Amino acid sequence: MKNPTDIHIGQRVRHRRWLLGMTQQDLAECVGIRFQQVQKYESGANRISAARLWSIASALRVPVSYFYGGMDGATDATEDRMDAKETYELVRAYYAMPEAPRRQLLALTQLLTKDGEQPALTVVGAEART
Repeated sequence: MKNPTDIHIGQRVRHRRWLLGMTQQDLAECVGIRFQQVQKYESGANRISAARLWSIASALRVPVSYFYGGMDGATDATEDRMDAKETYELVRAYYAMPEAPRRQLLALTQLLTKDGEQPALTVVGAEART
C-alpha cells in the first residue's frame, strides 16, 4: 500500500520537474538513477531516502522543505492556482521568452494588478476598448 506522504512528495517532485521542463530521464541523469526509479518515486510506489531527496532537491533547484509543502492539508486559493496545469504552462512559456520581452511582460502585469486598479487599456484590433 502506498503511503500518503510518499505520494505527496512524489507529486511535488513531478510538479517541479514538469515546471522546469525536465523529463523523467533528465532528472534521473542528474541524480544518477534510471528513469523508471523516478516514475516509482513520482507515483509514491517507492519511498525517497533522505540522501536521494537531497539530490533531487538540488537537481530541481528547491530546498528539501519544498516537497513537504501542503502536507498539513491546508491549501488556499493561491496554492490551488499554483498546482494548476495552466500555471505551469504559463511559467514555462514566460521563461522560454528572451529576457527583454519577459521584463516587459512582467512590468505590464505589475501595472495591471497595481493596487487592484483596472487601468484603461487600448487593444489594437479589438472591437471592445476600455
